[in-house]
Amino acid sequence: MFLLRAGARLSPSLRHNTAILRSYSSSQIPADLDSMLATPSWSVRSLLPDENSQSSTPSVTPEKLRHLLRLSALPQPSSAEEEQSMLRTLESQIHFVKEMQQVDTAGVEPLRIIRDETPAAVNETTIGLDQLRDALAKEQVSGRQRRIKRVQTKKNAQPDGPTWDGNSLGSASKTKGRYFVVESSNN
Repeated sequence: MFLLRAGARLSPSLRHNTAILRSYSSSQIPADLDSMLATPSWSVRSLLPDENSQSSTPSVTPEKLRHLLRLSALPQPSSAEEEQSMLRTLESQIHFVKEMQQVDTAGVEPLRIIRDETPAAVNETTIGLDQLRDALAKEQVSGRQRRIKRVQTKKNAQPDGPTWDGNSLGSASKTKGRYFVVESSNN
């Protein structure tokens, strides 16, 4: 017996195996459960087209390929071999998408965002009223256009040392006019 936390997302193979387990009554569960779960029920290869069997009716014709390339502002194939390679690649991608669309996702909650949603992460990314007050205290609205200017205090006047004087070549060891020189050796 194994436990899953509520709301856990299962991989397709684990979802398949748990469906098998649910179909057994508690007295029918195989004794060698570990070996049953160790045997994969699907493979990534099953998502790719079989190399030996070619589809009798390709979903993308050479004319459609050239049209798609033109719409995408991509270069047209330079040879027949390159065109066939592009068609095979496109067919395999279409096959992959069709196989993924056939996966049973009944009861699976859709993934809306990929980020850490633990309470600690939510607290870390939440901006509170205190942080807003501090930020707004460092700003001043002025002029007819109501532009926001940052108020300079001793604390935030020079956070990283002296201010930049605008001379980007000041630390260069060798310059030529408005450019700095990088010397390289010819090996």
